[in-house]
Amino acid sequence: MNPLSTKDGGRRWLTTVGTKCPERLVAVDDHVTAGEAFRLAASGTGLAWYGDFPGARNLLAAMSRRCGTAAGKPFPEQRNHRSRQARILGRLLVPLDPGHVLPLRRGPDVREACTEVYGPSDVASLVSLRELLGVVGAHEWRVKGVEIPALGARIHPHYGVFSPIRGEYVDLVARTPLPTKELAFDIGTGTGVLAAVLAHRGVERVVATDNEPLALACARENFARLGFGGIETLEADVFPPGRAPLIVCNPPWLPARAHTPLERAVYDPGSRMLKAFLDRLPRHLEPGGEAWLILSDLAELLGLRRREELLDAFERSGLEVLGREDIRPRHPRATAEEVTSLWRLKAWRLTTRAAPVPD
Repeated sequence: MNPLSTKDGGRRWLTTVGTKCPERLVAVDDHVTAGEAFRLAASGTGLAWYGDFPGARNLLAAMSRRCGTAAGKPFPEQRNHRSRQARILGRLLVPLDPGHVLPLRRGPDVREACTEVYGPSDVASLVSLRELLGVVGAHEWRVKGVEIPALGARIHPHYGVFSPIRGEYVDLVARTPLPTKELAFDIGTGTGVLAAVLAHRGVERVVATDNEPLALACARENFARLGFGGIETLEADVFPPGRAPLIVCNPPWLPARAHTPLERAVYDPGSRMLKAFLDRLPRHLEPGGEAWLILSDLAELLGLRRREELLDAFERSGLEVLGREDIRPRHPRATAEEVTSLWRLKAWRLTTRAAPVPD
């Protein structure tokens, strides 16, 4: 193993998750043992791999096994374990030559996938193998797409945008009777799948918001591909200006800290987005209109939130439950007891502030 430094390696550090390149780097190849690699990575050393590509994947798998498991432990312990595991495994690095060329023997062509995420490159770089595998996998999903039966078409997720592989929340929006076909807001649109379903069902005007530029770019591409170019997109923390007779929101379901941009679609620290949506909803919902809040009860099953807390939040925000549609997830990773619900809400305490409504 040859010691390197970020400077001496002469390679730019690539990341989408804000991690820093390890200060100490060593060059390794197929001769390093999994035990030695794990010991170095656990101590904070970055491993710059110069063996063949399948060997790097095998080493990553072996290091992952050495991380152990937190299955059966309380949720906070599981999250801490996964965070530590991500840090350790993220220190196995691979080089990229200019143009995002992977110079390892038996390595795949990653140029297009990396250009989509990192942009063009004319310099050599280093990237976490774990992140690179995610970038390549996301590119394959982007090309292939996810079949959405409610649309009779595919949605193509981009890297860093949550894929609609858990289709039960889409089914809820597709089957719940529409209170209007005039206008709808889709809050936190992500890939744009729910806005597309609303347009497919005949809603004349849909405004889709998100606070992630990556998500908005993904949504716009999907709308154009599906022929829904008239759907308006807007970068916003939660709501667009004004009011609507139908407002749909599928916020992150778990009130915990996100460790990566992709996890922000699942984890909502302190239920920030959920609380902001409920608190501001009466200012944006037209009199007599409905809001559709889509939530799994997974947070309740994990002991992160009680049902009474959710109902109390409705009451504090001046909201009344008109009804609820339930569905059990079909995804193999969902728990057997989990239920996803579409809460139909109306505002009984409407603000008199005129639209457009600043937040």
